[in-house]
Amino acid sequence: MLFNSLAFLVFLPTFLLGFALLRGRTRTAWTLAGSYVFYGWWDARFLALILLSTLVDYTVGRKLGAEEDPTLRRRWVTLSVVTNLGILGFFKYAGFFSESFVALARSVGFEPGAFTLDIVLPVGVSFYTFQTMSYTLDLYRERIEVERSLLRFATFVAFFPQLVAGPIVRASHLLPQLRRGPRWRSEDLTIGVGLILLGFAKKVAVADSLAPVVDRVFAEPGVLGGPMLLVGVVFYAFQIYCDFSGYSDIAIGLGRIMGFHLPWNFDRPYFARSFSEFWTRWHITLSKWLRDYLYIPLGGSRSGRARTLRNLMITMLLGGLWHGAAWTFVFWGALHGGYLVLQRGVARWWELGTTAGRIGGSTVGGPARTGPEGSGNARNGFLRAAMEMGVVFSLTCFAWVFFRAPDFATAWQVLAGIGSWAPGSVILRAEVAKGALLVAGLVGLEAMSFRISFGRLMIRSLATRVAAYAALLWLIAVAGTFDGGQFIYFQF
Repeated sequence: MLFNSLAFLVFLPTFLLGFALLRGRTRTAWTLAGSYVFYGWWDARFLALILLSTLVDYTVGRKLGAEEDPTLRRRWVTLSVVTNLGILGFFKYAGFFSESFVALARSVGFEPGAFTLDIVLPVGVSFYTFQTMSYTLDLYRERIEVERSLLRFATFVAFFPQLVAGPIVRASHLLPQLRRGPRWRSEDLTIGVGLILLGFAKKVAVADSLAPVVDRVFAEPGVLGGPMLLVGVVFYAFQIYCDFSGYSDIAIGLGRIMGFHLPWNFDRPYFARSFSEFWTRWHITLSKWLRDYLYIPLGGSRSGRARTLRNLMITMLLGGLWHGAAWTFVFWGALHGGYLVLQRGVARWWELGTTAGRIGGSTVGGPARTGPEGSGNARNGFLRAAMEMGVVFSLTCFAWVFFRAPDFATAWQVLAGIGSWAPGSVILRAEVAKGALLVAGLVGLEAMSFRISFGRLMIRSLATRVAAYAALLWLIAVAGTFDGGQFIYFQF
């Protein structure tokens, strides 16, 4: 079920009415049932996988809580990891690896029989498998307590606001809230509604307005000139940002109006002044997951410079593969790994204080934070800050080309066209003008949010709250594209 669908507009008030009227275990059961309806709306067969993952990890969790023998504990946690990665690997990567094997065999002179696996990718499988794995891994490390209620654990796994595209919520964050029940504060409804409206504005007004230009650019790079190709690449950077952060804002907002606090997932990433800072601002919950369950177990930065750089590269390569079953995603991860490695090599020159990249807020509802120049780095001046942000943004856009392109040939064609700056057709002029205005407005508001806490203003002032809601509704109505387009991250 899509957030931007008629079915969801019917589902949500029905669900919230029952949620408000019920209490205790009955409310939890209602939440679980609603989450299964929400998820099964795409394809009821998907429910079998999420049930399998839930039952395996619940059972493993109970065993880990009762078992003291280290060998047996390792076996149980291995069962959880193998099951979840097996589900993810088969449904997401089986066809990719079979096709890659055939291509590799042909490149060395063998001619195997061509075969492909026609497998439907379950929506959200990348998210909930990571979520359930974090539960058993944290139990194995004795960092959290065992959840003994199957009903509550199943609700944690299937909680519908963030189920299919994040944020990735850990058991240590959500299970305690499910145990004690929702706790509303006076500002939860205000912030929740504001985040939902902001998320829809990002999705239907900004991301979906940029989509036609981006689609045409990547479909016909050979007939377009350099300026048009560059516009398409920059537009894609903001399309994927608004599409994904818009989903996260809606999910977090839905959680808030239900009385649950979900973690922030984006914090104005295109104002980052280093790539390490970018990854504390972009898809924050995935970045933390990769850090805690992959980078640090590999050794992190504890084993010398060479191994630190190796660990960074492995983490980003696997992070790229997590996003999609294609070598273009692996190359995208390799680029970001290379950026992080290069940044460490020029760290003395770069001299960035990444405290500006600390996580903990959003443009709505988050605490006031330091500006893009970073606390303790104001001496660098505005021009240095602009240069650093420009370098990071430009190289991020370069990597986005491979993320968006269907294959390497298209990606190189786009980049070659930009590099040659050849004249060519200017397409969709009205859409380009509209998109440019929307992007400029977004950048301006995010820049202002470093100095002004819009969330606090909305909480304290009824007039500000009404004006903000009205402005977002007006933007959605006037600039929105209501074609029912799916969120980009549903494919991952």
